Amino acid sequence: MLTTPEKIRTLQRKLYRKAKQEPAFRFHALYDKVYRADILSHAYALVRANKGSAGIDGVTFVAIEEREGVAAFIAELEDALRNRTYKPDPVKRVLIPKADGSQRPLGIPTIRDRVAQMAAKLVIEPIFEADFCETSYGFRPKKSAHDAVDDVAYALNTGYAEVIDADLSKYFDTIPHAKLMATVAERICDGAMLHLLQMWLKAPVMEMDKDGTKRNIGGGKGNRKGTPQGGVISPLLANLYLHILDRIWERNNLQQKLGARIVRYADDIVILCRRGQSGQVLMVLRQILERLELSLNETKTKTVNAYQEKFDFLGFSLCMETSRRTGKYYPNVQPSKKALQTIKDRVTQLTRRVTTVKPLEGIVWEVNTTVRGWVNYFHYGNCSKTMVKVRGHVEARLQTHLRKRHKVRDRGTGYARFSSKTLYEKYGLYKVPTTAVWTKAHALR
Repeated sequence: MLTTPEKIRTLQRKLYRKAKQEPAFRFHALYDKVYRADILSHAYALVRANKGSAGIDGVTFVAIEEREGVAAFIAELEDALRNRTYKPDPVKRVLIPKADGSQRPLGIPTIRDRVAQMAAKLVIEPIFEADFCETSYGFRPKKSAHDAVDDVAYALNTGYAEVIDADLSKYFDTIPHAKLMATVAERICDGAMLHLLQMWLKAPVMEMDKDGTKRNIGGGKGNRKGTPQGGVISPLLANLYLHILDRIWERNNLQQKLGARIVRYADDIVILCRRGQSGQVLMVLRQILERLELSLNETKTKTVNAYQEKFDFLGFSLCMETSRRTGKYYPNVQPSKKALQTIKDRVTQLTRRVTTVKPLEGIVWEVNTTVRGWVNYFHYGNCSKTMVKVRGHVEARLQTHLRKRHKVRDRGTGYARFSSKTLYEKYGLYKVPTTAVWTKAHALR
C-alpha cells in the first residue's frame, strides 16, 4: 500500500474541507495541480502498483523504465499538460469472459493516459468525496464492500425485509456525457479541467486483431455516451453520476417516506424495503433512472423476501435465518455459490494434469496466492461452512496433482503419502481458515 506524500495529503485535506464547508462552492483553479511534478510522480507510482497491461501503443512499464526512464516520462507528460498540448491516445478494448458465457468489454488507456487520469483523480476526488452520501460505498477512500454488506445486514435486522436487487442495463456504456459533465460542473468551473475530463470521455476506442491490425470501433468526438470500464478516472465519474440517485433519495427523505433504504456500491444497488412497499419503491426508482437516461435490466432485477430466499450482493449471499442457539432471526452473510464455484474452478485449473511438467514450487505458489486473495475478501460473516469446503477442495486437488506427478495410481496410498499434514508442512500449502472472524472475536472476550 503506497502512502500519499504529506504535501499531496495537505492539498487533498484543504479541498475536502472547503467542499464540505461550502456545498455550493465551485472550484476554479485545479488544472495547475494536475501537472505538479510531485502529483504526477505519485500518480505514476500508483498506476505502476496496479500492474496493468499496456495500452494500444504497446508501451509497458518496463519499456518506459528501460528506455527513457521515469523522470523523463513524467517531465514530458508535465510539459504536455502545462502547455495544453496533451491529447489522450485511443483506448484499447479487450473482452473479458464472464461466467454466463458473455463478455465484458474493458477499455485500457495507455500508461501515459492512466498516469494523467490518476493525477486528475488525486486532485478532484476529495471534492466529490465531501458530497457523497453515507449509503454509497464503491470506489471511495476508507469505504469497502464489507461496509456495504454490513449496511445491508443491519437494514435486514431492523425490519427492511423486502429487497429490490437492482441491476442497471449496461451502465458504464450508457452514462450520458452532457448530464455527467453538468454534474461535474456543479463543483468544478475550471475550464481546462473540464476539457481534460471531456477529452477522456471522447477518446476513440480501438480493438487489436490477432494479426496486430488496429480497428476503430467507437468513441470519438461524436460519442455522446459511456465511460469505458478500465480507465482510472472512470469509477469516480461513474460513481459521481449515480450520486444523483443517492442525493434524490436523501433530499426527498425517501427512506422515511417510502420505508426504503438504498445501499449502493458503484452500480451494484440494493434497496431494502418495509413489507409491502417494494412495488411503489420500484416505480419511483424507474422514474429517477429515466430522468438520468438510465434503465433497469428487467430480466436481472428482482424483488425477494429475505425471510424466504437468498439474494446476492458483492459476491455474498444474504438472507434471514433462525439461530440454532437463540431461536431468533439473524442476517446470514456467506460467500455466494457463484463465488465458491469460481475459486474451486480456479484451483482445479491450476492443478490440472497438464501442469505436472511445471516446477511444483510454482504450482503451490500460484494456488496459495489465488486462494489467499479469495480468502482475504470472503473470510467474512457466516463463512465457516464455505471455508471448510474450500480447504477440502484445495487439499484434494493438490493430493490428486501429487499422485499424478509421482505416478501413484492407488488413491489410498496417495492419501497416506500426501496427507493433509504433509501438504502444509512439507509442501507449504496455504491453510484456509475455517473459523469465521466474528467467532474468534467472541472467543477473545
